[in-house]
Amino acid sequence: MITEDRKNRHLKGLEGAAERLKLYKADVLDYESLCPVFSGCDGVFHVASPVTNDPEKVPVAVEGTKNVVNAAANAGVRRLVFTSSIGAVHMNPNRSLDTVLNEECWSDLDYCKKTDNWYCYAKMVAELVAVDMAKKRGLDLVVVVPPVTVGPMLQPNITASVFRVLTYMKGTKKAYPNAVMALVDVRDVAQAHVLVYENPAASGRYFCIGTVVHRKEFVGMLSEMFPEYPITTKCEDEKNPMVKPYKFSNQKLKDLGLEYTPIKKSLYETVKSLKEKGHLPPAHMLPMPQRILASL
Repeated sequence: MITEDRKNRHLKGLEGAAERLKLYKADVLDYESLCPVFSGCDGVFHVASPVTNDPEKVPVAVEGTKNVVNAAANAGVRRLVFTSSIGAVHMNPNRSLDTVLNEECWSDLDYCKKTDNWYCYAKMVAELVAVDMAKKRGLDLVVVVPPVTVGPMLQPNITASVFRVLTYMKGTKKAYPNAVMALVDVRDVAQAHVLVYENPAASGRYFCIGTVVHRKEFVGMLSEMFPEYPITTKCEDEKNPMVKPYKFSNQKLKDLGLEYTPIKKSLYETVKSLKEKGHLPPAHMLPMPQRILASL
């Protein structure tokens, strides 16, 4: 069934959409609803997954992936591109700090369960299921592994990644954790999907990571670009040394031709987009940050 609603209406504004874009309503938990959508397709990009730590949503990610793989295989799709997550990679407390994260690295499922990181658990299990099923069905599968994704928004609603930026900009976060985060520009993620789909030699996993920074550097970039906003400068953990960003390799995608966007530019355009879409009010409408109040 072709459908259109506020959530995807912006897609109609894309170049060539009027002539070549059709929108279908489908449920990944309903195999039959996927079949007419995939019919006649040369490729499928499986991006959908619940972004939540609710353990009851794990079957949605896993069973939905099974249905997508089966429907794609039965439709004769040439290549399926599966969007995984850094959550399927970095959640492993036993890994050496000197380890360079690459496509061979995986999270620890038991650790994910013990720490209630059900999103990471679901993404890892879904990826493993996709790889296993695709192999059995003879379906060409390639995986893209992005982290927190920022940059300009096409859609009207806020993604989980962009929400992190918004909470700091509005002063909702009163302190940042002593932790690191991996970041990438949304346009780089989109380009990565195109590259792995179009290159016949592409295979396996592809890390799509632009940079890894400490939260202090993250909020520092935002503060430097937008000093008028109440962005915290306080760390939750002032006793221990700052956690060092882990090493990683994104060479596989670079070899396919991907050039990463500087993350500071991505963050600037994230905030600009939040303003334009009405999610971030002018700075004078927000509470004054504590560091300024203390100096008065």
